[in-house]
Amino acid sequence: MPDDYSEMTLPTLRDAIAESVASPGLQCTIIFHPCVERIGQSALLSCAQKEHILGRQAPLFCANSGTKPLPLEDPYISRHALAVTVEDDGITLCRSAAASRCRVAGEELLQAELFIGNARLAAGVPLALSHTVVLMLRRTSVLKSPGPAALDRSLLGSSAVMDRLREEVMRAAYSDSDVLIMGETGVGKELVAQAIHCNSRRSDEPLVSVNMAAVPAGLASAVLFGNTKGAFTGADKARAGYFQEAQGGSLFLDEVGDTPEEVQPLLLRALQQREIQVVGGSARKVDVRVISATDAEIDGASCNFKSALRHRLAAIELRLPALAEHSEDIGELLMHFLSRACEREGRKDLLPAAHSGAHCLARWADLFHRFSCYHWPGNIRQLENFAGQVVVASDTQLRIPAPIIAEIDVKKSAVGAFGEKGPRVSAKPRKPMDITEVDFVKAMEHSLFEVAAVADELGVSRQSIYRRIDASARFRRASEIPMQDIQTTLASCGGSLGKAAFNLEVSASALRQRLRSLGTPA
Repeated sequence: MPDDYSEMTLPTLRDAIAESVASPGLQCTIIFHPCVERIGQSALLSCAQKEHILGRQAPLFCANSGTKPLPLEDPYISRHALAVTVEDDGITLCRSAAASRCRVAGEELLQAELFIGNARLAAGVPLALSHTVVLMLRRTSVLKSPGPAALDRSLLGSSAVMDRLREEVMRAAYSDSDVLIMGETGVGKELVAQAIHCNSRRSDEPLVSVNMAAVPAGLASAVLFGNTKGAFTGADKARAGYFQEAQGGSLFLDEVGDTPEEVQPLLLRALQQREIQVVGGSARKVDVRVISATDAEIDGASCNFKSALRHRLAAIELRLPALAEHSEDIGELLMHFLSRACEREGRKDLLPAAHSGAHCLARWADLFHRFSCYHWPGNIRQLENFAGQVVVASDTQLRIPAPIIAEIDVKKSAVGAFGEKGPRVSAKPRKPMDITEVDFVKAMEHSLFEVAAVADELGVSRQSIYRRIDASARFRRASEIPMQDIQTTLASCGGSLGKAAFNLEVSASALRQRLRSLGTPA
């Protein structure tokens, strides 16, 4: 822990971080390259210089770690593939007739010139050069490098946005105040919570996670605070609650915005007093740091989340960026998820490498270009989901499943040309009683039984989905599946957790959590 530990415990992180000196520029990031280790490297094209060349030998790309700058050096790319002219309101791309192929946001660049405005550049413009390299061109401000403090590298991404987030995570870790993490579904709130805990003074103590949307209101006191033997019908033995399990460490309250209204006063009192009332027992003091997360609306009169609880949770508040806000990280994230899925499925031979044939590399470049053109409403979770589906669908060569192609093609028209994101289309709010069994089953299957994704698709709360699962004759929670059934299914699927979850019709994340709770490697 650094010597200035106490000086870094600031309650409002974004106000506390000094404004970085910034200058406008065009950041060009490698989304895909035959040498996959180069994915994520970037080059800065200064807006003060009016003319730039993109090609085999220019510009020079390097990683944030200060490695030696190198050109793309791909033999299939022309030395002068594209000329970039910087203007006040955007850029103009110019490709000569003799230059190698170029696609801009999925569209072939055939005409001599193409103007791209600053609004489109701010969202990120994917470029596919030849059939082997994919870049993301984005107008941005260049932030200073993070200070000398060791930043948590479990949060992937080399963008300035992710550097800034890592700074904020470390400052939150140095404090012992409660933290509220806010952001869209799938942005990685649990990973951020883990990073805060692992870099805090409590890192040697437990991090206990609880899904607040899944806590039944009638059992909330026992689940959160524990119970004595015989305290209520079915209490055959004394059990510690989540607060007790996290003693000395951190308690992660995921989906805290979906906490049942009747449970909120219990939670508020525990946070204010740092004291819990064991059901059937006495009050006990607890030493717990609470990290909570939500993608739900918890501000305003229209929601049923108590303002006192909201402000008590947010001694420190972090807002996580959507993937569309740092689209230059898509290449790194996608390669990471593909590698992990290939390892899980025993398919490491599928991954691209510098020695792969031209046809193989072209298929991979096309995948990365397609994915970089999509606006990812489900954010990083959706990207990971799609990567896993690609690996499972591929046999001797890369294949993109038809549902993914259909999803990307449909949404591409809503995104707009050259990566300009249009209005987001979200599910229309519905009443749970209006959802037919057919619609429910389709949503469960389409979302691979992930409750958050099902709720988003149907436009209802996650509590409604859990209640629907509990009442269903077909579906069940991962926590209800006998361990024998899990082991048998895993064995029949060759140890693949993803396939086992699909066969058991539960989410892979819930099954993984179930295995971990039983002390079984997931």
